[in-house]
Amino acid sequence: MLERDIEKYLKERVIFLGGEVRKVKWIGRPHAPDRVVMLRGVYFVELKRPGEDLRPGQEREHKRMRFAGADVRVISTIEGVDAFILELQTK
Repeated sequence: MLERDIEKYLKERVIFLGGEVRKVKWIGRPHAPDRVVMLRGVYFVELKRPGEDLRPGQEREHKRMRFAGADVRVISTIEGVDAFILELQTK
């Protein structure tokens, strides 16, 4: 499974539930998450294909963002998308 397949599934599920997904470009922050999910809150989501790890720069940037109060998620499977959506639905 490719990252784009997981991204497509995430986008379809979020939009179906009335939310929004945006792909973002970060000026001067190459390792920041590449998606913003807006559904019962705002979440920064990094999508990976199954088995792919975060690069060290991504780990550092996510840590900085979390320290500042951001909700940053890393999702690498369809099941991960389903668990994330279930969590949002129960908020």
